[in-house]
Amino acid sequence: MSSPVRDFLLGVGVLFQGAGLVIRNPRLFLLGVIPPLITSLLFVAAVVLLLFKVEDLSVWLTPFAAEWAPGLQTAVRVLAGVLLVAAAVLVMVVAFTGLTLALGAPLYDKIAEMVEDELGDAPPEADEPIAASVARSVRQSLLLIAVSALVTVPLFAGGFIPVVGQTVIPVVSAMFGGWMLTIELLGAGFDRRGLRRIKDRRQ
Repeated sequence: MSSPVRDFLLGVGVLFQGAGLVIRNPRLFLLGVIPPLITSLLFVAAVVLLLFKVEDLSVWLTPFAAEWAPGLQTAVRVLAGVLLVAAAVLVMVVAFTGLTLALGAPLYDKIAEMVEDELGDAPPEADEPIAASVARSVRQSLLLIAVSALVTVPLFAGGFIPVVGQTVIPVVSAMFGGWMLTIELLGAGFDRRGLRRIKDRRQ
């Protein structure tokens, strides 16, 4: 019979089993590192570009301050720049996993195939055309990113609430983030078994 403690221990066992697979097959680790590395480079480039343009963007965002006193005008535009960079970083944090999984879909499918071959009793190859599979993966990733953004923004704001923001919000954020990450990471294994809807992963 399933129980939280038993499920937790089974999960820990699967974690160590996965670590053992990676140690025995370093190629799995190398393949898995490529997509997050690409995403990280893209995000770093985007942040650097934003920092170069943040002054112009701050002026564009605050036309109402054009006639204000220099000190107040500068303060408002600095605040606008800080908020713009913070919002961009927040979007990147929310989008990182989804974008990484979308970019790395072929590699992660290969990793899933290698792992299932290693464990035995692998399912047959999926009969879905590659173009349709990629389009579906991108569509689902964008949907998950949108859902993550809708929930993360109020959670981020809730972090500024005294007491609640330092106790309840981090727990809720961790639980939500883990749930969304699980739904995203189930994709490759479920696709190979014909379970291709996000609804299937949630169930």
